[in-house]
Amino acid sequence: MNARRVVITGCGAVTPIGIGKEAFWDALEHGKNGVGPIESFDTSNHPVKIAAEVKGFNAEDWFDKKEARRTDRVIQFAAASTEMAIKDSGLDMDSIDKNMLGVYIGTGEGGIHTLEDNLHILNEKGPSRVSPFLVPMMIVNMPAAYVAIRIGAKGANMAVVTACASSINSMGEAACCISRGDADIILAGGSEAAVSPLAAAGFSALKALSTRNNDPEHASRPFDAERDGFVMGEGAAIFVFEEYQHARARGAHIYAEVTGYGLSCDAHHITAPDADGDGAYRAMAMAVRKAGWSKEDIDLINAHGTSTPLNDKMETAAIRHLLGEELSEKTLVHSTKSMIGHTLGAAGAIETAATILSIERGIVHPTINYCTPDPECMLNIVRGKAVKKDVRRALINNFGFGGHNGVLAIEACRD
Repeated sequence: MNARRVVITGCGAVTPIGIGKEAFWDALEHGKNGVGPIESFDTSNHPVKIAAEVKGFNAEDWFDKKEARRTDRVIQFAAASTEMAIKDSGLDMDSIDKNMLGVYIGTGEGGIHTLEDNLHILNEKGPSRVSPFLVPMMIVNMPAAYVAIRIGAKGANMAVVTACASSINSMGEAACCISRGDADIILAGGSEAAVSPLAAAGFSALKALSTRNNDPEHASRPFDAERDGFVMGEGAAIFVFEEYQHARARGAHIYAEVTGYGLSCDAHHITAPDADGDGAYRAMAMAVRKAGWSKEDIDLINAHGTSTPLNDKMETAAIRHLLGEELSEKTLVHSTKSMIGHTLGAAGAIETAATILSIERGIVHPTINYCTPDPECMLNIVRGKAVKKDVRRALINNFGFGGHNGVLAIEACRD
């Protein structure tokens, strides 16, 4: 049996620079910075005081008061993004086969706010006062499970957890599920809401975060020689992944087609990437091979681009290995994280939103704060301003602690 084609027909996003795809895109196109002083908790005793927080999100716009109290922020972001994606897709939820409707939502940290809050309650008031909703609000599968309950999706359901590659792997696995005929539609993507005291302290202890507390607008600077660490971010993006003929039959707008998916493991270290970029290269090469492309076909790479010294150097080596010297100087590369920070398990999804909109609109957003080229990160970085470009084929890279590597290959739909 021939593999079925998979297309993207709906998009919803909650991000530090805008809620909804249009607000998000407008901010991207104009190089808006989403990093600032942390407002959600007291940072007076924290060494890092900046993050890319989602502003203006009101859970009660999406949930009734009781639901809002019983759902962690990570679930709320996922559910809101799903609602936007379904509306954007034009799906008639009453007419589709719910047994062939799935949900694949990745997250790295899960309901960490709920966990922290209840640890305080445990320590201060005792075990009898811990919420009965602690576990279902905290566990990592709950964004996917809750969304399925909310929309009545009775098909395939999965929550891939591969640290910062979680949403890329979730989307890649969703595409595989549809391709082999186990689902017609999957709500796929990622959600993360980990700007919290414990997570901030943990990443600070690893010396992974930027310490530009007095200059947050310039803290996230992927591939720049003066980068000093990543900036924590939060948010979500969810997509309607749909079998091509199913989408065509209902006259759906198609943003892009998912044509390749690559994954690998460094098998090297619990936090540091393999310096030569071999694992990242193998994941990219697999995605390109499965898509049926040559390296000359790649118009754009939305890089993992975290703004950490090790990751950006490693990713440069992997991209240069994939493309060769001549194409490395020509193929456009950018990092959405320069504006929204590192949204961890949601990163690949939010960056996929940026990429499908680049394909649709023929514009590639800039990498802001790229001021001083690093001799060890020599790529064709889109800097300064957005550029007009007919993007037909693009890769989205995500790499996670533990050596998880995931790459999605998407292209303008081949009608």
